Amino acid sequence: MKPLEDILVIDLSQFLSGPSASLRLADLGARVIKVERPATGDICRHLYVSDCEIDGESTIFHAINRNKEGYVADLKDAGDLAKVRQLIAKADVVLHNFRPGVIDRLGLDYASVKAINPGIVYGEISGYGKEGPWKSKPGQDLLAQSLSGMTWLSGNADDGPVPVGVAIADIWAGALLVTGVLACLVRRSIRGEGGLVEVNMLEAMLDYQFEPLTVHLQDGSQPERTATNNAHALLGAPYGVYQTADGYLALAMASIVQLGELLDCQELTRYTNPKGWYDQRDEIKQILVDRLVTRPTADWLAILEPADIWCAEVLNWDRLMHSEGFQVLDMTQQVTRGNGTGYQTTCCPIRIDGQRLKASRGSCDLGEHNEAIDREFAIAGG
Repeated sequence: MKPLEDILVIDLSQFLSGPSASLRLADLGARVIKVERPATGDICRHLYVSDCEIDGESTIFHAINRNKEGYVADLKDAGDLAKVRQLIAKADVVLHNFRPGVIDRLGLDYASVKAINPGIVYGEISGYGKEGPWKSKPGQDLLAQSLSGMTWLSGNADDGPVPVGVAIADIWAGALLVTGVLACLVRRSIRGEGGLVEVNMLEAMLDYQFEPLTVHLQDGSQPERTATNNAHALLGAPYGVYQTADGYLALAMASIVQLGELLDCQELTRYTNPKGWYDQRDEIKQILVDRLVTRPTADWLAILEPADIWCAEVLNWDRLMHSEGFQVLDMTQQVTRGNGTGYQTTCCPIRIDGQRLKASRGSCDLGEHNEAIDREFAIAGG
């Protein structure tokens, strides 16, 4: 059995942050009923971020909504709202990511839900919290990244702000919501109390920056990115990604003197003071740039890895997925939708008792399970 079997989650959220949280709970064994609006459903079904579709809908929807049951309800319709309330009365967890105030107008705020289900664990994600001048801003990943200061950590010194290339604010906020939900489920198992878990995307981004923000809180400084090959604004040379004769090589922390000896680069051996590896990192990195481009990646790895230098080849997805190191992880799975369409996607990165957590059910059609759920839960009017 998976750890969360027999836990029922009613997921009212859409797009990425909330659904990523319910996806992880489903991976851990919870039963997730995804509630969507009629006709259009989750906005993510039609948010095309590439030209790749599955059954005429955005692949991103199918990636993040596998292993859930689909239920259609118009929360502005009294009859449908009554049905959802009946489901919530039997649930263990409720999730949503509406803008502040919307859920209150629907009568599904925490106080209202707790009144019909006192032991409920109620999780909500917003963009920027419930107070302050930003509370009504759209809770969108790029906007949260931009407001958080994170875009000044990637790229090189002259690049301007550079966002992270995945929806990191959405996904990390979802992960934090899962953490809080699991904590409240543990508390409920011990003391019988449910709870309200609140997460917002801006605070998720601030939490992700705990290292540079702690430095800033001490001296007020903004981390300075290196002129070239920046990979971490707080770290000195050689930390970065470097072009080689046939690809790229990532170098983490290492002794510059030792690197000079291994790379047969006498210019580097004069940097004997470790403090200078930060203060003079721009000039050190430029020397590395000029040296590493002269030979193929495999040549440098053959020299550096036996010397226990932390380094790695930089792979694209195709080369990664054909590597033995990736294949042994067993990190992908084939899932099948109710209509028979199959697709490959990632699986849960958590192992429990040595076992990879997989489930073969793909994403749901809009309202696919209404009839079965109404019958099972004896939903009035169903």
